[in-house]
Amino acid sequence: AEFGAVREIFPDSLLINIENAGDFRIPAEAVEAVHFKKVIVDCSKLDERVRAAIAHAHDGETGPE
Repeated sequence: AEFGAVREIFPDSLLINIENAGDFRIPAEAVEAVHFKKVIVDCSKLDERVRAAIAHAHDGETGPE
């Protein structure tokens, strides 16, 4: 699922903005692939704080009524 946007790229990590949570650095080794302007991330390589932020990225959204 989509959860944010890349803000900056570093040699060892990416700075990403996770919707509803703010900016986080994720390690480069968590990046599995990049294609079609999307970064595919292995969440098992992220710390619990980042995984929790991703899990709640869409909390404020509502579906069709």
